[in-house]
Amino acid sequence: MAVRRIGFGAKRLAGAGDGGGVQEQAVGLLRRVVELGINHIDTAAFYPSRGRAGETSFESLGWANDVIRRALAPYPDDLVIATKVGPTDHGMARPDELAGLVEADLRALGVDSLDLVYLRQQGLTSIAEHFGVLAELQKKGLIRQLGVSNVRAEHFHEARAIAPVAAVQNRYSVGFGRVNDDLLRLCGELGIAFIPFFALTAESREAGGVPESGPVQEIAKRHGATDAQVRLAWTLSRGAHVLAIPGTSSPHHLEQNLRAADLTLSPADLAVLDALTD
Repeated sequence: MAVRRIGFGAKRLAGAGDGGGVQEQAVGLLRRVVELGINHIDTAAFYPSRGRAGETSFESLGWANDVIRRALAPYPDDLVIATKVGPTDHGMARPDELAGLVEADLRALGVDSLDLVYLRQQGLTSIAEHFGVLAELQKKGLIRQLGVSNVRAEHFHEARAIAPVAAVQNRYSVGFGRVNDDLLRLCGELGIAFIPFFALTAESREAGGVPESGPVQEIAKRHGATDAQVRLAWTLSRGAHVLAIPGTSSPHHLEQNLRAADLTLSPADLAVLDALTD
């Protein structure tokens, strides 16, 4: 199924708050996501949520999947909801725990089959056993497509030897995560989607926000764009197989991020941004 190149990441859906009011705001934001034509939502049950004081805790983001269901079910036919399994509150899930995590996502989202499930590896030398479990769940019809996240090249090849890989999700952004340049190129050669995380937050990672960068700010000023738009436009410039899933709790930032698809960076702009490596 074809998706727009800029999707929506649910990781920052809660913003800096919590409680029922935030959930109602999130319902409205998700409906706006679909109204704007975005048809790719990325979520996971293991994301840390952020409380009122900005503190993070490792707790279920199951509420967000509930909000996705409340806001959007019955889902549009062209909407792809991607989720990830692997990390838990006690570390990386054992292979025998993965089926339960997939079933929990099915219940939370209110679907019979998940569109795309990534194995998000965490500290594994080999992902073969874990990915093999997901491949078996795919054969049973619980998963349509499989992906891998936070992987090295050897993990990627292991997974492809077991079942087709539809997408890879690794860290990648202007000046950060460029260790994945080769994997991004390989995905392009194989026709596999590459979907960066930390595309906006870069080296600030989980802390969020858009880091300040003189070269990025100069380019943004010339184009009358935001720093985030420049970072997203650069991300999309890396290849037609590269997608973006910026997350936000702000309707204003949502619309700004989507307009990054219309920003054309010059060869000189791209050269400056390409030179910013970690």
